[in-house]
Amino acid sequence: MERPLDFWRDRRMLCGGCGHCFVVDLDWIDRWEQAKETCPGCGLTCEHEDAPRVTVDAGDPALNDDLVAQFFWYHTSTQPDWPSRDFDPAADLTPGIRRMMGGDERVTAWAARQRAKALHVGTYEAAVHNMLRRMRDQADRGNQFYLYRVHLKPSVTEREGWIVDPSNWLGDVVLAEVCPPGIDVARYLNYHEDPGGLSLELGRDAIQGVQQIAVPLSDAWDTDWVSDAVAALEGASDELIPATGKPGRFLRPSSPRAGRAGEFGAELADPLPVNLHDQFASAAAFAEGDDPARWARRTSSLFDLVKNPGEVLAELDKAQHRPV
Repeated sequence: MERPLDFWRDRRMLCGGCGHCFVVDLDWIDRWEQAKETCPGCGLTCEHEDAPRVTVDAGDPALNDDLVAQFFWYHTSTQPDWPSRDFDPAADLTPGIRRMMGGDERVTAWAARQRAKALHVGTYEAAVHNMLRRMRDQADRGNQFYLYRVHLKPSVTEREGWIVDPSNWLGDVVLAEVCPPGIDVARYLNYHEDPGGLSLELGRDAIQGVQQIAVPLSDAWDTDWVSDAVAALEGASDELIPATGKPGRFLRPSSPRAGRAGEFGAELADPLPVNLHDQFASAAAFAEGDDPARWARRTSSLFDLVKNPGEVLAELDKAQHRPV
């Protein structure tokens, strides 16, 4: 069952100082993170340790235990076979790396810890956030991503209520710590992707199957924006601009072509939610040697993941259901 998609929806904030709960839009949160807004109850700014933070909407239907397994959940990954039952985190380790890790015994123990981690699934919005964040922060811009629609087993048992995101600084969670015996999934407040939304931590045994497509979609049609961008980039020089060596807040485009691509990318980013502007700009960056037509179609398809998700969901509808 699909839930309404809305990257722009208002968020609930809860102040740790005065307990005031209030609803704001994403532009307010952006200003607040720059210390330009305060808690309307007590005046705390974002610098305070008890400052307001996003919180769960009490009306979120995912809080209903009877609906959790009926909803579609989503995940983005560069793994083409996620979540593999034969997952071996040590499979690609070279003999040299194994020696650096302390030998086979320590590698075996490390691999067991990796397999004990919880899987994360969330809203469609959270999955797109995750992909764009990884493109920006984890050098994944050039890697192929896959969008997974996750179907839970109808028999799953949910942990009562919800918890605050328990991930460590690497984003890892030990499954047994959040899902004790008899519990299959735990709902948690996502602070980082689709802030304020509920995501799930779970094990592979809670998943009945997945549907999978490669994203962004590769068969994007030539819209007016694509045609204009290609014409502008093909008409711009791809000659590299020497670095000036002068420090500045923004990186200087490496060529006129990259500069024009940045202008077109900014044009697309402008109507997107403010909390996606930086991630989208990074994901849509023009690399030297990129083909203008390929870059424009890919960038347009990235935009459609947020602005026009219907096309993406229609492709998922046609994807084969793969048991897990």
